[in-house]
Amino acid sequence: MQAGFDFFVTRRFLPLFGTQFMGAFNDNLLRTAVVVLISYYGLSFLGLPAEQLVNLAAGIFILPFFLFSATAGKVSECFDKARIARVVKLAEVGIMLLTGAGLFLHSTPMLLGALFLMGTHSTFFGPLKYSVLPQYLNSHELVGGNGLIEMGTFLAILFGQIIGSLMMHHGPLAATAITLATALTGYGFSRAMPPAPPTAQHLKLSLNVVADSSRLVRSAWRIDGVRSAILGISWFWLMGAVYTTQLPTFTRLHLGGNADVYTLLLAVFSVGIGAGSVLCAKLSRGRLQLGLVLAGSLGMTVAGTDLALGALPLYRGALLDIATFVQSGGNWHHIVDLACLGFFGGFFTVPLYTWLQTASPDAFRSQAVAANNIINGFYMVAAALASALLLGWLHNIAMLFLAVSLINVLALALLVRGAPIIWKTRLAWLGR
Repeated sequence: MQAGFDFFVTRRFLPLFGTQFMGAFNDNLLRTAVVVLISYYGLSFLGLPAEQLVNLAAGIFILPFFLFSATAGKVSECFDKARIARVVKLAEVGIMLLTGAGLFLHSTPMLLGALFLMGTHSTFFGPLKYSVLPQYLNSHELVGGNGLIEMGTFLAILFGQIIGSLMMHHGPLAATAITLATALTGYGFSRAMPPAPPTAQHLKLSLNVVADSSRLVRSAWRIDGVRSAILGISWFWLMGAVYTTQLPTFTRLHLGGNADVYTLLLAVFSVGIGAGSVLCAKLSRGRLQLGLVLAGSLGMTVAGTDLALGALPLYRGALLDIATFVQSGGNWHHIVDLACLGFFGGFFTVPLYTWLQTASPDAFRSQAVAANNIINGFYMVAAALASALLLGWLHNIAMLFLAVSLINVLALALLVRGAPIIWKTRLAWLGR
């Protein structure tokens, strides 16, 4: 069966796509704006150095994923998901009003509070956007839907980071107008989402977030396919966190590119993920093809290894602008490597997200996605700590990239060992 995308323009999908795109876009508008204010406009808090304040802001955004994911998963099972989406998006409008006040007053506590609330917004929308897909789409459309959601997410991240940086050069009024308009547009899309009835109204909410989260993860771990999908997805986010966090410094120290070159490389990486996600859906032809996880992982290892080995020495000289950078034939090698790294990342994640959805019982699907978000958060924190340790030892970002690429082979072997079906179906996607 061929996997087309005719459902994209239907009410079953487009409003959801628009809602999640605007949410991811606004997340990154806000996060980037705060980083720019700290780095270039003197935003301060408790006398912390800029680099520590940036890390504090990142931690504040991630914290709600640990605190509220279990609750978010239950809420998504207990109530109509379209109604939840509208409540979450209406709350986003209020968060952007708080953001605007923080920008005009140059208030760090207000902006950090907005970051925490936006992280909470994303925590509650995350389980919804993935668990509602099987309710909206037919089984042969599910892989395609996941591919489009992945593409939209990474393009929203890219556009949010670029526009978030640019808008801060035009003052608080422009920034407030853009973020508020984005929130209102997202709310407008959510109003068009069809009903998605609750799947487990009997669930009881709890104020004990630690116990709730622990029970949730244990429940998810007891389902083989869910456990394997979460481990694979979390490993991808660990790798992604390493690359995206280190890419600005890697571009400057190893490739000799200025900030504009970094933006170009980030765009190449993000577009690569989008293209890979869509092509993966096409090659799957409406079926879950776990063999593409193998192709994606091996492709990431080859591209990541080549990128690292091609840029081991530190760059000496003046930083290059985009025009000068792309005129060098050797730099096109790095551009292609980053594009391939993103492209095969799309191959890797789309089947895993589809597997997470299809392996989960209907009454547990939102909670499975919530458990995935909790483990993703732990893996990203581990990525930050491991990167700091390795860089303290190696003093070379290219060597860090090489280590991650090689460890990816071990991670794939462990994933296949825990889920032999990935290896057994390795060539199924090549068949008719």
